Amino acid sequence: MKWLRFAHQGQLGFGVLNSDRVLVHEGDLFNSPRPSGQTLALAEVELLAPCEPRQFFALWNNFRTAATKNQWAEPAEPLYFLKGTNSFSRHLAPVPKPRHHDGRIIFEAELAVVIGRAGRDIALEQAAEHVFGYTCVNDVTALELLHADTSFAQWTRCKSMDGFTPFGPWIETEVDLAHTQVLARVNGRERQNYPVSDMFFSPLELVSRLSRDVTLQPGDVISCGTSLGAMPWQAGATVEVEVTSVGVLANTLQAQG
Repeated sequence: MKWLRFAHQGQLGFGVLNSDRVLVHEGDLFNSPRPSGQTLALAEVELLAPCEPRQFFALWNNFRTAATKNQWAEPAEPLYFLKGTNSFSRHLAPVPKPRHHDGRIIFEAELAVVIGRAGRDIALEQAAEHVFGYTCVNDVTALELLHADTSFAQWTRCKSMDGFTPFGPWIETEVDLAHTQVLARVNGRERQNYPVSDMFFSPLELVSRLSRDVTLQPGDVISCGTSLGAMPWQAGATVEVEVTSVGVLANTLQAQG
């Protein structure tokens, strides 16, 4: 089931995608939403980010193949950072290239977990009960800023500029993680294609492990990291992030005047 948020004629709403129609719901997306009886054509609505996270976690070095090639040690626990709410964006929204940074902008195709039920110290065996579904993320990075100051790694700055976290286009509740691939295409040309099964820490393990540190809330997002193939993104190019059985997120890097 694909849940989405939308804008239509000045109003915000959410619902379930059924072919090319949106079955509008009311109430709380994460707490027994009810059908309103209204349906809208998908072509008539503007898709928004599919939820409004209180916290957005993102992983580094979570894929075996990438770690092997880059000679990174296997992490003993998840290595994560937080992304600012100002960076959140949606399907088809342009990603603004920072005016005051002329270094490389990198795209990173990722699978993300959306939390559906609050929890702290969640046991691995119970983690699935706290997952609402999965979505696509482009974890955009101003690469040179990360280590521009050798005394301090600037994860927040290089990852949280305006528009640097497009995600969507919806949340899929039924995903076979064992057979899911994550792909990135630049102007139609494939640049990333890797299996979710290559993770050091699976999505459910991430839910359990991160909940030892932080209380997870409905709508929070955990982006599971990326693998090989992330590369510089040129202004004017369109990147499509596809998570098989979830959907395709598309955004274009826009030069600033």
